[in-house]
Amino acid sequence: MEDQSGMDAHLANQLRTLFAKMVNDIDIVLFTDPNGNDPYCDAARQAIRMFRQLTDRIQVREFDLTHEKAVEWEITESPTIVIQPDHYNLRWIGAPVGEEGRIFLETILLIGTGESNLSEQSKKVMAKVDDPRRVKIFVSPSCPYCPQEAINGVKAAVERPDTVSLEIIDIQCKPVIADQYNAHSVPQAFANDLLIGQGAQSEEVFCASLAGLEPQTVFIPDVEADEIETDVVIVGGGPAGLTAAIYLERSGLKTALVEKEALGGQVATTPVVENYTGFTSVGGKTLVDIMVTHAMEYAQIFKGEEVLEISGSDPFIVKTSRRTFTARRVLLATGATHRHLGVPGEERLSGKGVTYCATCDGPLFRGRKVIMAGGGNSAVTEALYLKNMGVDVSIVHRRDTLRAQSHLCKQLEENGVPVIWNTEVQEILGDRRVNRVVLKNNKTGEAQTVDIDGVFIAIGYKPATQLARLAGIDLTDEGYIAKQEHHRTNVPGIYAAGDVEGGYKQIVTAVGQGAEAAMSIFEDMINPYWQREQTVKLEAVSA
Repeated sequence: MEDQSGMDAHLANQLRTLFAKMVNDIDIVLFTDPNGNDPYCDAARQAIRMFRQLTDRIQVREFDLTHEKAVEWEITESPTIVIQPDHYNLRWIGAPVGEEGRIFLETILLIGTGESNLSEQSKKVMAKVDDPRRVKIFVSPSCPYCPQEAINGVKAAVERPDTVSLEIIDIQCKPVIADQYNAHSVPQAFANDLLIGQGAQSEEVFCASLAGLEPQTVFIPDVEADEIETDVVIVGGGPAGLTAAIYLERSGLKTALVEKEALGGQVATTPVVENYTGFTSVGGKTLVDIMVTHAMEYAQIFKGEEVLEISGSDPFIVKTSRRTFTARRVLLATGATHRHLGVPGEERLSGKGVTYCATCDGPLFRGRKVIMAGGGNSAVTEALYLKNMGVDVSIVHRRDTLRAQSHLCKQLEENGVPVIWNTEVQEILGDRRVNRVVLKNNKTGEAQTVDIDGVFIAIGYKPATQLARLAGIDLTDEGYIAKQEHHRTNVPGIYAAGDVEGGYKQIVTAVGQGAEAAMSIFEDMINPYWQREQTVKLEAVSA
């Protein structure tokens, strides 16, 4: 049985009950094309009329695209539904039918109550968004996953009307707009014309993606506490640190992992990881996401905090840029950072054509000419990544042979990536961004200036040992932490793992070292090795 709204009477009564809880009147403005009888316009009218008949809170106006309001609000597409324009910047391009009807219903309820219904963690993320976010979410009437992503956008727009504007776009109604964004699958979300989500995301992940203007796959809850007591603090969120966190927590030790930058370390910016056990080939970011998700099941992760000082001894006092940790043990898994060429123009033009990450910045150079400085696995892998992306890339190497593995060198040849041998970058030139580079042949001494759009640098890493120095930890002649047996350092209670120790720069090696260090910490917590050593010395003296 149907009521006058045209829907099932039981459903209509349920909706009336929900609408009765709304405290705000809702102004809906429908813009349509005056020159045609568009079926999408008719569908939009019917959908709006159906909901309006269930509550007096909804007020509807209809204008055509020549109306002064259409000009004032810069509306050019028909049909466009503008919802509560005095309070929000929220538009719907298309007709809310099929699965999209669910989105429209929940949008009305959210605006009617004036509450975003975001979780507290999501609200904290949104509170930190200072710059405008122009969000577009592409949906389809037949997509059962679209409502979740679209409602994420509506919640964000209701929570931060001062910052977030939202357009929900039906790709079947507006395929031309979908083509402009290459949105040929739904749902897809864009912010400031950057892709931030493909597929349905959880609310927290969507908000994190919106805040960071890039797709996120995991959400790390914020912790407000100024002081935290734990068994172990891990400094560094690369493969070694993440693995150690899992093993420590599984051993029964409460663990906090602190990372000042991107989780995953160098792996997060590696285009493709080959032959990590279990994967013939896997994206670096994908592998990191798997590791982070696993570690989050056990340990607390504190992202975006820099450890400033480590003092004391059982307990150690670990001060970060946000809080203070008290811990019985500390594991340094601080990894290594990119080495710089140290040539004029490199620092000045960093981020303006000089880059150390093909994954991060490669898309900006599609169709443009760049050089890759380096000759190892990283340089060759990233050069191949750039080539496959459509970047005109050449490798500049100071020797006459590459240090990369043979199969990578073969791929370089097969893909037609030229190598400029026995040559070094002498200077990077440009006013506001890179436009030239001076290359010097170290055999002939001849220098030449080459027009170029970008300089990618992949010449190895230097260990991040500043904290180790401050804590009085011994370093090797090469600048790495001087590890003792079982990843111990010369400071009792402080351990090391991963690239900061030197050795093979392999992900699988770092993972193994993280597990070893964790087990060593657990064993030493039960029976500290320095106490055992003292006992042995006393027994020797007594004898």
